[in-house]
Amino acid sequence: MGRLSDSDRAHNEEAIRAAMDRLLRGELPPGGKCDLKTLALESGVTRTGFYPKKNRDGTARPGPYQHLAEEFERRLAALREAGTVPDQRAAQVERLKNQVAGLQGRLAVHQGQLAELSEFKQRALSQIAAQQMEIERLREALSAHSNIRALPSAPKVAAPYGPCS
Repeated sequence: MGRLSDSDRAHNEEAIRAAMDRLLRGELPPGGKCDLKTLALESGVTRTGFYPKKNRDGTARPGPYQHLAEEFERRLAALREAGTVPDQRAAQVERLKNQVAGLQGRLAVHQGQLAELSEFKQRALSQIAAQQMEIERLREALSAHSNIRALPSAPKVAAPYGPCS
């Protein structure tokens, strides 16, 4: 690819700025995001122009449109800090991530409660079984011919005083 003429560079910068304004207003193409890749596609320039280049001696030099990429990132960060998100899909993803985190927290709490209730149920069933075994043992002891006798029930006696009326 040859060098760009000044008029081609000016035309490309104009196209990049127009695309940048559209993207930052939230006018995203279908399937696009508010990023450098979409900016390059919308402006009709290659994405490599937004990144630094290397000279033949290994030293770095800025890409032809790197200053525009930095401006785009600054403006996008300023919009995000102001609470405006041009990419509604990214905002929805962030909202859903927060919602998932909250639901995972609630699930952990409910799983803890469920474990406690299961433990309580197991203890209660064990205690009921032990009490049932003790009742059966006492009934057997009562019915067996041993020195255990049932006490006679007290006769039903009327109250010494009359009815309370």
